[in-house]
Amino acid sequence: MTDGRARLAALMARGADFLGTEFAILAGAMSWVSERNLVAAISNAGGFGVIACGAMTPALLDAEIAGTKALTAKPFGVNLITMHPDLDALMDVCAAHKVGHVVLAGGLPPGGAIGKIKGSGAKVLCFAPALALARKLARSGVDALVIEGMEAGGHIGPVSTSVLAQEILPVLAAELPVFVAGGIGRGEAIAAYLEMGAAGVQLGTRFVCAHESIAHPGFKKAFIRASARDAVASVQIDPRLPVIPVRALKNASTELFTAKQREVAQALDEGRVGMAEAQLQIEHYWAGALRRAVIDGDVENGSLMAGQSVGMVTSEEPVATIIATLMDEAATALERRAG
Repeated sequence: MTDGRARLAALMARGADFLGTEFAILAGAMSWVSERNLVAAISNAGGFGVIACGAMTPALLDAEIAGTKALTAKPFGVNLITMHPDLDALMDVCAAHKVGHVVLAGGLPPGGAIGKIKGSGAKVLCFAPALALARKLARSGVDALVIEGMEAGGHIGPVSTSVLAQEILPVLAAELPVFVAGGIGRGEAIAAYLEMGAAGVQLGTRFVCAHESIAHPGFKKAFIRASARDAVASVQIDPRLPVIPVRALKNASTELFTAKQREVAQALDEGRVGMAEAQLQIEHYWAGALRRAVIDGDVENGSLMAGQSVGMVTSEEPVATIIATLMDEAATALERRAG
């Protein structure tokens, strides 16, 4: 498998150099799951861990970054949500800690955000769910893109990973590093996207059941039992509410979210809340529902955000084993194709 290993290293070189890692594997940021223990374990195993800031206050993010630094000397990043009311202060926290990579998620970055992060010496990664947006972000100065298909867990776009890869990689991969995400659970898929021009890949669901993940045992058990078809996208009830679909394992919370949308839509009708407040209520619902499942283990009423690759999560393993397996699969696939 020496040739396969050499080919894999060559294909990953650009992404690995960009991240400062051994492997061009970017960890998806998952609220409540992607905290210091899992982030540090992924970085220590040669990947690139990413803290999910989510709804954290600047003080909480400061403590989380410090806690991660205590567990690893390797590079790691921070994922910030663009609609966070304290985005400016969160960027300042990252700058103070000299965080090398900041991932901006949840929509187009507000004016000045990209420049501010780059001014601190950090590299900026943004999500691009369409070619037009990818081009716009490239022009605005982002250092790398993540193209994430609808197979992913959590908040998703409308287009599949394979289609996004075919649309965006041939056009932009030569211009800046592009990481492919959504539905990736095995090394053969990693090899295929690398050969298409990706600088690397992003995986989230695959790491949820790592030994180092603090997710509740009940949460992990639900992942291990699930198949791809169990990870379903939420349904928008009212077209006035611009609700971003969320992919999660089907349970009672699926119906609870439908009820929550109706409640918020009614408050909007009665003039008790404005559109911005309505959107915030929806986002707060998800944050609370996810915490109930991940931390408290309420797998019936909490949100079990998972990508369709959940069917490939079959046991609890150390992060190092997960990454080694993925790299073995990718190298074997490349060796087979070369032969």
